[in-house]
Amino acid sequence: MSAPSPEQSTVFTRAHADLPRQAPGSRATTEMLLRLADSSLPPAPRILDIGCGPGASTVPLAELTGGAVTAVDVHRPFLDAVERRAADAGVAERVTVLRARMEELPVAPGSIDLIWAEGSAYLMGFDDALAAWRGLLAAEGVLVLTEAEYVTDDPSDGARAFWAEAYPAMRSTAENVAACQRAGWDVLGTYLLPSSDWLEYYGPLHLRVEELRAEGVDEALLAPIVEEIRVRQLYGRDYGYTGYVLRPRQLAVGGSSYGVG
Repeated sequence: MSAPSPEQSTVFTRAHADLPRQAPGSRATTEMLLRLADSSLPPAPRILDIGCGPGASTVPLAELTGGAVTAVDVHRPFLDAVERRAADAGVAERVTVLRARMEELPVAPGSIDLIWAEGSAYLMGFDDALAAWRGLLAAEGVLVLTEAEYVTDDPSDGARAFWAEAYPAMRSTAENVAACQRAGWDVLGTYLLPSSDWLEYYGPLHLRVEELRAEGVDEALLAPIVEEIRVRQLYGRDYGYTGYVLRPRQLAVGGSSYGVG
């Protein structure tokens, strides 16, 4: 994929600035995935929200679990938004922000009960995320992430053409489940995000595009965003976001359990 021009990067940043979320999702989906993970979590879990964006999941996680959440992102304006949302929700004392790259997290091994990554793991790669984040989890810790993937064995040419450019490593649900199992994770649950979760992301983004058009922004600079929304409208049945709830596989030896590395 060719690198965007400086002008395209500027328009992309303006289009996404201050949006409520940076990927498909919803509070209802966060609650659903948390329920799938809940039986493995201690009271007041230690949570790491990787690629937190403006905090669409960070604040609900703090509210729903009573735990302490560290929200990680490289974009300082997103972390500022997290702090504002946490203060507005009355959970600021249990939300900490950390500016760091997800590939180089300054987090002690075994110190996290729940790793959360909605719409962000693809930035470093699904398999690489599974490997890199595993050691951060405490015993019985859980990883929850969402991943863009094909949900049919025969995606349309239009869907394949778009994603071959946007996310060449995109796979099917079956392929990702198999990848988790090969990497030594037990799949506690999966959940295909509903179409309404895409609307929660694309609805505000579409309105922002219209605002930029009204300001006279060059249509060619808006085209990649417009095309992404158009492809979803045309080929949305072929792909989606799936939530994964994963726990490192434990190997029982002599009455004790050991993580499979």
